[in-house]
Amino acid sequence: MFDYELHQFRTTELAARAARHGLVREALKATKTRRTLLGREASEARLTAERTQPTTRQADRYTRAA
Repeated sequence: MFDYELHQFRTTELAARAARHGLVREALKATKTRRTLLGREASEARLTAERTQPTTRQADRYTRAA
């Protein structure tokens, strides 16, 4: 009977660990998707800022020409 109880305990422990691992994986997937979206938005914002604001080199050209 003692071996069976150990087996039950170990099985329960493994099931709990698997459930926790599944939750962690789901949370990581969700944060990865969120980070990907935030990264995309940030890169688009940088590109938009570069297009609207001249770089210092371009600004120097305009000021020298004026």
